[in-house]
Amino acid sequence: MGIFSTENPWVFAFGLLGNISSFVVFLAPVPTFLRVFKKKSTDGFQSLPYVAAIFSAMLWIYYASLKSDEILLITINSFGCVVETIYIALYIIYAPKQARMLTLRLVLLLNFGGFCVLLLLSQFLAKGPNRVRVLGWVSVAFSISVFAAPLSIMRVVIRTKSVEFMPFTLSFFLTLSAVMWLLYGIALKDFYVALPNILGFILGALQMVLYVIYKNHKGIEEGQNLPAEKEADTVKSSTTAMTSSSEVHATALCSSQLQLPNSDGNGTHNNQDAHEQTKNNAIGRMEGSSHGHFSADIV
Repeated sequence: MGIFSTENPWVFAFGLLGNISSFVVFLAPVPTFLRVFKKKSTDGFQSLPYVAAIFSAMLWIYYASLKSDEILLITINSFGCVVETIYIALYIIYAPKQARMLTLRLVLLLNFGGFCVLLLLSQFLAKGPNRVRVLGWVSVAFSISVFAAPLSIMRVVIRTKSVEFMPFTLSFFLTLSAVMWLLYGIALKDFYVALPNILGFILGALQMVLYVIYKNHKGIEEGQNLPAEKEADTVKSSTTAMTSSSEVHATALCSSQLQLPNSDGNGTHNNQDAHEQTKNNAIGRMEGSSHGHFSADIV
């Protein structure tokens, strides 16, 4: 029997299409990291979405390895682990020291410590079908939790009346990925695969609707801060120079605000750089959700 064979041809078809669409989403951050490589700087964007993406992919690989005929989940999430590891490596090389050390701590805590604890507990405390159920629910819970990222970006689009922070192509492939894995889960009768992608499809569809509504709106002008950030930014600019604004915060995925722009040594802002950084953080969060959401989607 071939490794990709299945009694249900729809399982293979949707799984293959899911691999293709998810492959595109996993490569979405490539322009961002090419820019990081060229500028030798992370421009203050966050690494937490990429760390979470690796953990999510590891969960789904473990889950799929316990089941038969789910090799297509293993293939795409294995690819995701490799790609996300490269992203994290580049981030660690070019990030400021404080952000670099925090990223290393997150990787050790979540990807090594957290996964090893889960592996040991599932091996000794859960047996047979119970182990699959436990891992399934853990994977679903983690996948759903990272949907806070696209929700925050949708809120930014509504506030600014601009889709600049929500690229259409990325939104389209996120939605397509969710649909393919939802159908894959349904065809395979795998509740744990289908469930997170129901939410992924709904959020993806809402993103597409927002794009149609605001695609012709001018939105905020380049160099302007987001409305809700103006007061906070004024307070921040009166303090000493902040060097930790590029730090990865543990609540980044759950935050409804974009990261505040950096201040220069004199306490003033370069508006163009601030606007670009805000945009990069927004798109980075979209890309990160693609991994979490789509490593969730991915499954």
